[in-house]
Amino acid sequence: MDTPAAAQPGSALAPLLLGVVLGAALQLRQPRLWPLAWYVAGAALACALLVIVLRSRVRGALRTFALLLLATVLCAGTTGWRAASFLETRLDPALEGADLQVTGIVAAMPHRSEAGLRLRFEPGSAQHEGRAVALPPQVMVGWYVGGEGGGEGLAAADRLPGDVRPGERWQWTVRLKAPHGNVNPQGFDYELWLWEQGIQATGYVRAGPRDPPPRRLAATWAHPVERARHAVRAAIYAQVSDPRLAGVLAALVVGDQGAIERADWDVFRATGVAHLMSISGLHVTMFAWAAAALVGRLWRRSRRLCLAWPAQHAGLAGGILLAAGYALFSGWGVPAQRTVFMLAAVGLLRLAARAWPWPHVWLLACATVVAIDPWALTQAGFWLSFVAVGVLFASGPASAAPAQDERRGRVARLLRAIASLAREQWVVTLALAPLSLLLFGQVSLVGLLANLVAIPWVTLVVTPLGLAGVLAAPLWNLAAQALDLLGAVLRVLAQLPFATWSAPAPPLWAGAAAVLGGLLLAARAAPALRLLGVPLMLPVLLWQAPRPPAGEFELLAADVGQGNAVLVRTATHTLVYDAGPGYSRESDAGQRVLVPLLRAGGETVDLVVLSHRDSDHTGGATAVLRMQPGARLLSSLEEGHPLQAIRPSTRCSAGQHWDWDGVRFQVLHPAAEDYEGRGKPNALSCVLRIDAGHASALLAGDIEQPQETALLARGAPLAADVLLVPHHGSRTSSSDGFLDAVHPWAAVVQAGYRNRFGHPAPAVQHRYQERGIVLALSPRCGAARWDSRIARVLRCERREAPHYWHHDAARSDTGEQ
Repeated sequence: MDTPAAAQPGSALAPLLLGVVLGAALQLRQPRLWPLAWYVAGAALACALLVIVLRSRVRGALRTFALLLLATVLCAGTTGWRAASFLETRLDPALEGADLQVTGIVAAMPHRSEAGLRLRFEPGSAQHEGRAVALPPQVMVGWYVGGEGGGEGLAAADRLPGDVRPGERWQWTVRLKAPHGNVNPQGFDYELWLWEQGIQATGYVRAGPRDPPPRRLAATWAHPVERARHAVRAAIYAQVSDPRLAGVLAALVVGDQGAIERADWDVFRATGVAHLMSISGLHVTMFAWAAAALVGRLWRRSRRLCLAWPAQHAGLAGGILLAAGYALFSGWGVPAQRTVFMLAAVGLLRLAARAWPWPHVWLLACATVVAIDPWALTQAGFWLSFVAVGVLFASGPASAAPAQDERRGRVARLLRAIASLAREQWVVTLALAPLSLLLFGQVSLVGLLANLVAIPWVTLVVTPLGLAGVLAAPLWNLAAQALDLLGAVLRVLAQLPFATWSAPAPPLWAGAAAVLGGLLLAARAAPALRLLGVPLMLPVLLWQAPRPPAGEFELLAADVGQGNAVLVRTATHTLVYDAGPGYSRESDAGQRVLVPLLRAGGETVDLVVLSHRDSDHTGGATAVLRMQPGARLLSSLEEGHPLQAIRPSTRCSAGQHWDWDGVRFQVLHPAAEDYEGRGKPNALSCVLRIDAGHASALLAGDIEQPQETALLARGAPLAADVLLVPHHGSRTSSSDGFLDAVHPWAAVVQAGYRNRFGHPAPAVQHRYQERGIVLALSPRCGAARWDSRIARVLRCERREAPHYWHHDAARSDTGEQ
């Protein structure tokens, strides 16, 4: 039966909603922002014309096109307007690295790690050398017990408070810098994440012995939701003795995903249940259902209330409002937003006695999220959430239960519910597998089974117990035990040899075709139509990343901050030279940069070369070696080094050489006798030369001038087109004689933005510049790509894929912070 005309959405709705999404998507594609006035003028003009078209008598395709075009321009203009306005609040480059005396309010739950605290802060006033200065509205600062805090300041343990709470007013000395992150292909965009959080500067608290001590000035009533979240999280950790389980529980109750330990995230991703280990749309929906039932039951107890408004309407409205409050309390993530807006759209339609087709409801929720947060379009969670819901809508609901099921009672209904859950999970798994490959480079093959166990357990047992623990804390212990039981099952599944399937990241067109193919395979349609999904999925299944031909090689110097990490590819072989730094106990360059890079390219690493033992070269090696069980290890590591237990190492020594696909690899340093003294680790750096005959590269590790002199004295073949600058451009390296012998066309400096060592030293930069050598600094270049086939071209990821939210390091000095 057709929906009554009065219940149908207006003909203007679909093009308007689609225009909102398209407008935001087009604006996000801009590499650079236009002047603010252009966006304001464009949005104002589009708005005026939109009103005229809506009030005109024009109908048909012309009206639909005009509405779509004007809505697109309007949303693009407002999105650009917001972006340009936000960019005007950025940190003054003159204040980077300066000691600033700041007073302000803690704006969100601090995150504690073994290094200290990381928190969002709202500066109220700031001074530099007695002069008032303006800071961005929100900054991210760390308060560190020890180790690097993005600069030189180390905090004493006795100067770090036991608890810093949202809403508190603090006064402290900080050093700030522009929001700068690593930019790599297929890598996490830290600068975009900071942009989405409203952060325009990062830094650390100066709390050393010679610094003024930080002062807690007062507790305020600001940020009440964050204060409540912080109190609940603290209570969970106080009640649950196992910090690992407490972290997962905190993620489920207050949405603190940062509390989940890295090892647990690895298990959740391998089993495909990561979406459940935070406040997901399923949790919000179940909460809304329970809240609606409770509100409706309470409403029916009052005759006066029922006469004023039907109980079912009151329950519906109350459930949606309480679910919105729950989503807000949990951090207001994209899955929670999507669910709240979807529930609100359906609820409003029911209250208005209207029944829209599902595409309009789905598009309404999508456009609402995009209008509020256009940058949600860049989040993997946005696409996974909305594609999953769209697939479930499009694949069609299960047929209604026959009358005999009602007569059979609860068992039949339970079996039908289980079958419906299994089918929905199968549909979502099949349709999202190509999208997961596109976004993450891997698919969980045990995800269907894991989700069939985890969804009801987490949704019906763990989460209700976790929420009830807010009222009765001992229930958190029961929730933790339930989580521990689930974790044991998931760990068994994650350890299966076929738990995950990795493949090269396919191009966008192939991923989109495969999602459509998965939908067709899972749809309730004729078999012939469903079989059309198979050829649509083949490009993703058969896709292979292109490799250089025989006799050529490619080099990618990853952007890992202060450290070295280089990926070398020939026709059939892959080498990793150094593995970047370790950022913390839970994070390193291997896990954050190299593993995604290798997975996206479908790489099988043959050899890992670790130049020497320093942590900025070996910090990510564990993650790489565990991901690549067949890779051999060549290094100057001493016996007994922890990495030797993971993979026994062959000692690198001058004279070693091998050929891969017509490309020659040769170790030039250290000589065998250099190991006898066991001096500075830098002196033992493995120096590797890669030669394709017509083009070559030299990877020099952290050698210093004595080692450069020794190489010259031995007559080592140093000439190369591209040089990995020794010791990150330290003043102790890159001597004149060495540079003249190498005579590179280009040189790559892998160093952190505003690193505390001052790399590369100005004098060293001058030596390269006076010789006309192209110098690529990773803070300005991002990941650097070089191909022996086009030896006079060096490509920078920041220039190849520019985005207006990326920091332009050329605006700031890259000297010592």
